[in-house]
Amino acid sequence: MDPRRNPFAPGAGTPPPELAGREPLLERSLVALDRIRAGRPARSTIFYGLRGVGKTVLLGAVRDAVEAERMLAVTIEAPEQRSLPALLAPSLRAGLLRLDRGARAGEGVRRALRALAGFAKLKVKYSDFEVALDLEPEPGLADSGDLDLDLADLVVAVGEAARERDSALVLIVDELQYVAEDQLAALISALHRANQKRLPVTLVGAGLPQLLGQMGRAKSYAERLFEFVALGPLDGTAAADAIRLPIEREEETIRLEAVAAIVADTQGYPYFLQEWGKHSWDAAEASPITAADVAAARAAALAELDASFFRVRFDRLTPAEKRYLRAMATLGPGPHRSGDVAEALGVKVSSVAPTRNSLIAKGMLYSPAHGDTAFTVPLFDQFMRRVMPGEGG
Repeated sequence: MDPRRNPFAPGAGTPPPELAGREPLLERSLVALDRIRAGRPARSTIFYGLRGVGKTVLLGAVRDAVEAERMLAVTIEAPEQRSLPALLAPSLRAGLLRLDRGARAGEGVRRALRALAGFAKLKVKYSDFEVALDLEPEPGLADSGDLDLDLADLVVAVGEAARERDSALVLIVDELQYVAEDQLAALISALHRANQKRLPVTLVGAGLPQLLGQMGRAKSYAERLFEFVALGPLDGTAAADAIRLPIEREEETIRLEAVAAIVADTQGYPYFLQEWGKHSWDAAEASPITAADVAAARAAALAELDASFFRVRFDRLTPAEKRYLRAMATLGPGPHRSGDVAEALGVKVSSVAPTRNSLIAKGMLYSPAHGDTAFTVPLFDQFMRRVMPGEGG
Protein backbone atom coordinates (compact mmCIF):
# COMPACT_ATOMS: atom_id res chain seq x y z
CA MET A 1 0.00 0.00 0.00
CA ASP A 2 1.03 3.59 -0.50
CA PRO A 3 3.77 4.39 2.07
CA ARG A 4 2.91 8.08 1.79
CA ARG A 5 -0.35 7.35 3.59
CA ASN A 6 1.14 5.07 6.22
CA PRO A 7 -0.45 6.37 9.45
CA PHE A 8 1.96 4.81 11.93
CA ALA A 9 4.60 6.92 13.65
CA PRO A 10 7.32 5.01 15.51
CA GLY A 11 9.69 7.46 17.19
CA ALA A 12 10.91 8.76 20.52
CA GLY A 13 7.85 10.49 21.97
CA THR A 14 6.18 10.86 18.57
CA PRO A 15 2.40 11.07 19.07
CA PRO A 16 0.73 7.91 17.75
CA PRO A 17 -2.23 8.24 15.40
CA GLU A 18 -4.45 6.71 18.11
CA LEU A 19 -3.85 7.25 21.84
CA ALA A 20 -5.59 3.99 22.60
CA GLY A 21 -6.06 2.98 26.21
CA ARG A 22 -4.52 6.14 27.66
CA GLU A 23 -7.44 8.58 27.42
CA PRO A 24 -8.65 8.00 31.02
CA LEU A 25 -5.15 8.69 32.38
CA LEU A 26 -4.87 11.88 30.36
CA GLU A 27 -8.30 13.05 31.51
CA ARG A 28 -7.38 12.34 35.14
CA SER A 29 -4.26 14.48 34.80
CA LEU A 30 -6.19 17.33 33.20
CA VAL A 31 -8.78 17.29 35.99
CA ALA A 32 -5.95 17.64 38.52
CA LEU A 33 -4.49 20.56 36.55
CA ASP A 34 -7.85 22.35 36.45
CA ARG A 35 -8.25 21.89 40.20
CA ILE A 36 -4.79 23.30 40.89
CA ARG A 37 -5.40 26.30 38.65
CA ALA A 38 -8.62 26.99 40.58
CA GLY A 39 -6.76 26.88 43.90
CA ARG A 40 -8.13 23.46 44.87
CA PRO A 41 -5.89 20.69 46.22
CA ALA A 42 -4.67 18.00 43.83
CA ARG A 43 -1.59 15.83 43.79
CA SER A 44 1.15 16.10 41.20
CA THR A 45 1.34 13.18 38.75
CA ILE A 46 4.20 10.79 38.06
CA PHE A 47 3.94 8.33 35.17
CA TYR A 48 6.33 5.40 35.48
CA GLY A 49 7.01 2.32 33.42
CA LEU A 50 9.39 0.57 31.06
CA ARG A 51 10.76 2.05 27.87
CA GLY A 52 8.29 2.15 25.02
CA VAL A 53 5.06 2.33 27.05
CA GLY A 54 4.25 5.90 25.98
CA LYS A 55 5.33 8.01 28.97
CA THR A 56 6.80 10.77 26.80
CA VAL A 57 3.74 10.73 24.54
CA LEU A 58 1.48 11.29 27.55
CA LEU A 59 3.67 14.14 28.77
CA GLY A 60 3.40 15.70 25.32
CA ALA A 61 -0.38 15.43 25.41
CA VAL A 62 -0.42 17.08 28.85
CA ARG A 63 1.85 19.87 27.60
CA ASP A 64 -0.40 20.53 24.62
CA ALA A 65 -3.45 20.74 26.88
CA VAL A 66 -1.64 23.05 29.33
CA GLU A 67 -0.57 25.41 26.55
CA ALA A 68 -4.05 25.37 25.01
CA GLU A 69 -5.42 26.57 28.36
CA ARG A 70 -2.74 29.32 28.50
CA MET A 71 -1.14 27.86 31.58
CA LEU A 72 2.64 28.08 32.03
CA ALA A 73 4.18 24.81 30.85
CA VAL A 74 7.88 24.45 31.69
CA THR A 75 9.06 21.35 29.85
CA ILE A 76 12.44 19.74 30.43
CA GLU A 77 14.10 16.39 29.87
CA ALA A 78 16.54 15.36 32.57
CA PRO A 79 19.58 13.87 30.85
CA GLU A 80 22.37 12.14 32.72
CA GLN A 81 25.16 14.31 34.12
CA ARG A 82 23.16 17.59 34.17
CA SER A 83 22.10 19.39 37.31
CA LEU A 84 18.50 20.29 38.07
CA PRO A 85 19.33 24.03 38.40
CA ALA A 86 20.93 23.95 34.94
CA LEU A 87 17.72 22.52 33.50
CA LEU A 88 15.24 24.66 35.39
CA ALA A 89 16.77 28.15 35.28
CA PRO A 90 16.63 28.88 31.52
CA SER A 91 13.27 27.10 31.13
CA LEU A 92 11.70 29.09 33.97
CA ARG A 93 13.07 32.33 32.55
CA ALA A 94 11.54 31.58 29.16
CA GLY A 95 8.28 30.58 30.86
CA LEU A 96 8.07 33.78 32.88
CA LEU A 97 8.63 35.86 29.77
CA ARG A 98 5.83 33.94 28.04
CA LEU A 99 3.58 34.50 31.05
CA ASP A 100 4.14 38.22 30.69
CA ARG A 101 3.96 38.41 26.89
CA GLY A 102 1.62 41.05 25.57
CA ALA A 103 1.16 42.72 28.92
CA ARG A 104 3.02 45.12 31.11
CA ALA A 105 5.12 43.28 33.67
CA GLY A 106 3.24 42.74 36.91
CA GLU A 107 4.96 42.78 40.29
CA GLY A 108 4.59 39.01 40.57
CA VAL A 109 6.51 38.37 37.36
CA ARG A 110 9.17 40.94 38.25
CA ARG A 111 9.65 39.38 41.68
CA ALA A 112 9.88 35.89 40.15
CA LEU A 113 12.57 37.15 37.77
CA ARG A 114 14.44 38.68 40.70
CA ALA A 115 14.18 35.33 42.49
CA LEU A 116 15.61 33.67 39.41
CA ALA A 117 18.48 36.17 39.42
CA GLY A 118 19.22 35.22 43.02
CA PHE A 119 18.89 31.52 42.18
CA ALA A 120 21.58 31.98 39.53
CA LYS A 121 24.10 32.32 42.34
CA LEU A 122 23.96 28.55 42.59
CA LYS A 123 26.14 28.45 39.48
CA VAL A 124 29.06 28.61 41.91
CA LYS A 125 27.99 25.15 43.10
CA TYR A 126 26.41 23.87 39.88
CA SER A 127 28.76 25.22 37.24
CA ASP A 128 26.89 23.74 34.26
CA PHE A 129 24.36 26.56 33.83
CA GLU A 130 24.07 30.22 32.98
CA VAL A 131 20.98 32.36 32.64
CA ALA A 132 20.88 35.93 31.34
CA LEU A 133 18.59 38.26 33.30
CA ASP A 134 17.90 41.98 33.10
CA LEU A 135 16.78 42.40 36.72
CA GLU A 136 18.95 42.62 39.82
CA PRO A 137 18.34 39.94 42.46
CA GLU A 138 16.30 40.77 45.55
CA PRO A 139 18.54 40.36 48.61
CA GLY A 140 17.49 37.36 50.65
CA LEU A 141 15.31 35.86 47.91
CA ALA A 142 16.50 32.49 46.54
CA ASP A 143 20.14 33.54 46.97
CA SER A 144 21.37 31.58 50.01
CA GLY A 145 23.32 29.05 47.96
CA ASP A 146 21.33 26.20 49.57
CA LEU A 147 19.38 24.40 46.83
CA ASP A 148 16.57 23.27 49.15
CA LEU A 149 15.83 26.80 50.35
CA ASP A 150 16.48 28.62 47.08
CA LEU A 151 14.46 26.30 44.86
CA ALA A 152 11.50 26.56 47.24
CA ASP A 153 11.73 30.37 47.17
CA LEU A 154 11.92 30.33 43.39
CA VAL A 155 8.99 27.96 42.85
CA VAL A 156 6.85 29.95 45.30
CA ALA A 157 7.72 33.22 43.52
CA VAL A 158 6.85 31.75 40.12
CA GLY A 159 3.66 30.27 41.56
CA GLU A 160 2.64 33.68 42.90
CA ALA A 161 3.33 35.22 39.49
CA ALA A 162 1.17 32.57 37.84
CA ARG A 163 -1.65 33.19 40.32
CA GLU A 164 -1.42 36.92 39.61
CA ARG A 165 -2.14 36.13 35.96
CA ASP A 166 -4.88 33.57 36.73
CA SER A 167 -2.59 30.91 35.37
CA ALA A 168 -0.67 27.92 36.76
CA LEU A 169 2.91 26.67 36.68
CA VAL A 170 3.11 23.12 35.35
CA LEU A 171 6.56 21.55 35.49
CA ILE A 172 6.69 18.76 32.90
CA VAL A 173 9.81 16.66 33.48
CA ASP A 174 10.75 13.58 31.49
CA GLU A 175 13.43 11.02 32.48
CA LEU A 176 13.05 12.13 36.09
CA GLN A 177 15.03 9.12 37.32
CA TYR A 178 18.24 10.82 36.15
CA VAL A 179 17.87 13.70 38.63
CA ALA A 180 20.26 13.18 41.56
CA GLU A 181 18.44 12.27 44.75
CA ASP A 182 19.54 15.37 46.69
CA GLN A 183 18.26 17.58 43.86
CA LEU A 184 15.09 15.48 43.61
CA ALA A 185 14.58 16.06 47.34
CA ALA A 186 14.90 19.83 46.79
CA LEU A 187 12.31 19.71 44.00
CA ILE A 188 9.88 17.72 46.15
CA SER A 189 10.37 20.19 49.03
CA ALA A 190 9.69 23.13 46.72
CA LEU A 191 6.47 21.54 45.45
CA HIS A 192 5.46 20.79 49.02
CA ARG A 193 5.96 24.44 50.02
CA ALA A 194 3.88 25.62 47.05
CA ASN A 195 1.21 23.07 47.92
CA GLN A 196 1.06 24.32 51.52
CA LYS A 197 0.56 27.86 50.22
CA ARG A 198 -2.19 26.65 47.86
CA LEU A 199 -0.32 28.08 44.90
CA PRO A 200 -1.16 26.95 41.34
CA VAL A 201 2.00 24.87 40.95
CA THR A 202 2.26 21.20 40.02
CA LEU A 203 4.55 18.63 38.47
CA VAL A 204 3.72 16.11 35.78
CA GLY A 205 6.74 13.85 35.49
CA ALA A 206 7.75 10.53 33.97
CA GLY A 207 10.47 8.01 34.57
CA LEU A 208 11.51 4.40 34.80
CA PRO A 209 10.17 2.12 37.56
CA GLN A 210 13.11 2.82 39.90
CA LEU A 211 11.83 6.39 40.21
CA LEU A 212 9.36 5.34 42.94
CA GLY A 213 12.15 4.19 45.22
CA GLN A 214 14.27 7.25 44.42
CA MET A 215 11.46 9.64 45.34
CA GLY A 216 10.66 7.73 48.51
CA ARG A 217 14.28 7.88 49.60
CA ALA A 218 14.50 11.56 48.70
CA LYS A 219 11.48 12.52 50.81
CA SER A 220 9.42 10.17 52.95
CA TYR A 221 6.21 12.13 52.28
CA ALA A 222 6.54 11.86 48.48
CA GLU A 223 3.86 9.16 48.36
CA ARG A 224 1.34 11.64 49.78
CA LEU A 225 2.35 14.51 47.51
CA PHE A 226 2.26 12.59 44.21
CA GLU A 227 -0.08 10.26 42.38
CA PHE A 228 2.09 7.51 40.93
CA VAL A 229 0.54 6.10 37.77
CA ALA A 230 1.93 2.85 36.37
CA LEU A 231 2.05 2.54 32.58
CA GLY A 232 2.34 -0.92 31.11
CA PRO A 233 1.50 -2.62 27.84
CA LEU A 234 -1.95 -2.00 26.42
CA ASP A 235 -4.64 -4.60 26.98
CA GLY A 236 -5.83 -6.62 24.01
CA THR A 237 -8.69 -4.32 23.08
CA ALA A 238 -6.65 -1.10 23.29
CA ALA A 239 -3.71 -2.66 21.43
CA ALA A 240 -6.03 -3.80 18.65
CA ASP A 241 -7.58 -0.32 18.45
CA ALA A 242 -4.10 1.23 18.19
CA ILE A 243 -3.58 -0.81 15.01
CA ARG A 244 -7.07 -1.02 13.52
CA LEU A 245 -8.39 2.54 13.91
CA PRO A 246 -5.54 4.39 12.13
CA ILE A 247 -5.83 1.97 9.21
CA GLU A 248 -9.59 2.43 9.00
CA ARG A 249 -9.24 6.21 9.06
CA GLU A 250 -7.19 5.82 5.87
CA GLU A 251 -10.19 3.89 4.46
CA GLU A 252 -8.25 0.63 4.44
CA THR A 253 -8.77 -2.58 6.45
CA ILE A 254 -6.82 -5.23 8.32
CA ARG A 255 -7.96 -8.77 9.03
CA LEU A 256 -8.66 -9.82 12.61
CA GLU A 257 -6.01 -12.54 12.53
CA ALA A 258 -3.44 -9.97 11.36
CA VAL A 259 -4.30 -7.68 14.28
CA ALA A 260 -4.02 -10.64 16.67
CA ALA A 261 -0.60 -11.52 15.26
CA ILE A 262 0.67 -7.95 15.78
CA VAL A 263 -0.67 -7.81 19.34
CA ALA A 264 1.00 -11.16 20.12
CA ASP A 265 4.35 -10.16 18.60
CA THR A 266 4.47 -6.79 20.35
CA GLN A 267 2.96 -7.96 23.67
CA GLY A 268 0.90 -4.77 23.52
CA TYR A 269 3.79 -2.32 24.01
CA PRO A 270 2.83 0.96 22.29
CA TYR A 271 6.18 1.67 20.63
CA PHE A 272 6.39 -1.82 19.16
CA LEU A 273 2.79 -1.57 17.95
CA GLN A 274 3.82 1.45 15.89
CA GLU A 275 6.78 -0.41 14.38
CA TRP A 276 4.72 -3.47 13.50
CA GLY A 277 1.89 -1.33 12.15
CA LYS A 278 4.26 0.66 9.94
CA HIS A 279 6.00 -2.37 8.49
CA SER A 280 2.80 -4.37 8.06
CA TRP A 281 1.27 -1.50 6.07
CA ASP A 282 4.38 -1.29 3.87
CA ALA A 283 4.48 -5.07 3.37
CA ALA A 284 0.88 -5.26 2.15
CA GLU A 285 0.34 -4.84 -1.58
CA ALA A 286 -3.33 -4.01 -1.09
CA SER A 287 -6.05 -3.85 1.53
CA PRO A 288 -6.88 -5.78 3.64
CA ILE A 289 -3.61 -6.34 5.50
CA THR A 290 -3.34 -10.07 6.19
CA ALA A 291 -1.53 -12.31 8.66
CA ALA A 292 0.87 -13.18 5.84
CA ASP A 293 1.71 -9.46 5.50
CA VAL A 294 2.40 -9.28 9.23
CA ALA A 295 4.64 -12.34 9.03
CA ALA A 296 6.56 -10.71 6.17
CA ALA A 297 6.84 -7.48 8.15
CA ARG A 298 8.13 -9.14 11.33
CA ALA A 299 11.74 -9.41 10.15
CA ALA A 300 11.78 -5.79 8.96
CA ALA A 301 10.30 -4.56 12.25
CA LEU A 302 12.85 -6.49 14.30
CA ALA A 303 15.70 -5.25 12.10
CA GLU A 304 14.51 -1.67 12.60
CA LEU A 305 14.34 -2.14 16.36
CA ASP A 306 17.75 -3.81 16.46
CA ALA A 307 19.31 -0.96 14.49
CA SER A 308 17.77 1.85 16.54
CA PHE A 309 15.63 1.29 19.64
CA PHE A 310 17.78 -1.53 21.02
CA ARG A 311 21.16 -0.66 19.47
CA VAL A 312 21.34 2.88 20.85
CA ARG A 313 21.15 1.41 24.36
CA PHE A 314 23.44 -1.53 23.67
CA ASP A 315 26.19 0.72 22.33
CA ARG A 316 26.39 2.63 25.64
CA LEU A 317 27.37 -0.52 27.51
CA THR A 318 30.80 -1.67 28.63
CA PRO A 319 31.89 -5.23 27.81
CA ALA A 320 31.20 -6.30 31.42
CA GLU A 321 27.71 -4.79 31.25
CA LYS A 322 26.99 -6.56 27.98
CA ARG A 323 28.05 -9.89 29.50
CA TYR A 324 25.78 -9.28 32.51
CA LEU A 325 22.77 -8.53 30.30
CA ARG A 326 23.52 -11.52 28.09
CA ALA A 327 23.55 -13.76 31.15
CA MET A 328 20.19 -12.31 32.17
CA ALA A 329 18.85 -12.93 28.67
CA THR A 330 19.80 -16.59 28.98
CA LEU A 331 17.39 -16.83 31.90
CA GLY A 332 14.51 -15.24 29.97
CA PRO A 333 12.62 -11.93 30.15
CA GLY A 334 12.76 -11.77 33.96
CA PRO A 335 12.76 -10.52 36.60
CA HIS A 336 15.65 -12.63 37.87
CA ARG A 337 17.35 -13.10 41.20
CA SER A 338 20.78 -11.48 41.32
CA GLY A 339 22.23 -14.78 42.50
CA ASP A 340 20.87 -16.58 39.44
CA VAL A 341 22.50 -14.03 37.11
CA ALA A 342 25.81 -14.40 38.94
CA GLU A 343 25.52 -18.19 38.70
CA ALA A 344 24.90 -17.91 34.94
CA LEU A 345 28.11 -15.88 34.73
CA GLY A 346 29.97 -18.35 36.93
CA VAL A 347 30.98 -15.72 39.50
CA LYS A 348 30.02 -14.55 43.01
CA VAL A 349 27.18 -12.10 43.46
CA SER A 350 29.46 -9.59 45.16
CA SER A 351 31.81 -9.46 42.18
CA VAL A 352 29.08 -8.32 39.74
CA ALA A 353 27.23 -5.98 42.10
CA PRO A 354 29.07 -2.90 40.73
CA THR A 355 28.09 -3.89 37.18
CA ARG A 356 24.46 -4.32 38.21
CA ASN A 357 24.51 -0.93 39.93
CA SER A 358 25.97 0.79 36.88
CA LEU A 359 23.29 -0.77 34.66
CA ILE A 360 20.60 0.55 37.00
CA ALA A 361 22.22 4.01 36.94
CA LYS A 362 22.20 3.92 33.12
CA GLY A 363 18.49 3.06 33.12
CA MET A 364 18.98 -0.41 31.64
CA LEU A 365 17.83 -2.35 34.69
CA TYR A 366 15.67 -1.83 37.74
CA SER A 367 14.96 -3.78 40.90
CA PRO A 368 11.24 -4.61 41.22
CA ALA A 369 11.93 -6.23 44.62
CA HIS A 370 14.92 -6.70 46.88
CA GLY A 371 17.43 -8.99 45.18
CA ASP A 372 15.53 -9.04 41.89
CA THR A 373 16.67 -7.54 38.60
CA ALA A 374 14.64 -6.80 35.47
CA PHE A 375 15.14 -5.14 32.11
CA THR A 376 13.72 -1.63 31.66
CA VAL A 377 13.44 -2.27 27.92
CA PRO A 378 10.76 -4.77 26.85
CA LEU A 379 11.93 -7.68 24.67
CA PHE A 380 15.57 -6.75 25.39
CA ASP A 381 16.34 -10.35 26.35
CA GLN A 382 15.47 -11.42 22.81
CA PHE A 383 17.68 -8.70 21.35
CA MET A 384 20.63 -9.74 23.53
CA ARG A 385 20.32 -13.31 22.29
CA ARG A 386 20.26 -12.06 18.71
CA VAL A 387 23.17 -9.64 19.05
CA MET A 388 25.36 -11.96 21.17
CA PRO A 389 24.44 -15.45 19.96
CA GLY A 390 26.09 -18.36 21.71
CA GLU A 391 27.24 -16.31 24.69
CA GLY A 392 25.16 -17.59 27.52
CA GLY A 393 27.28 -16.16 30.29
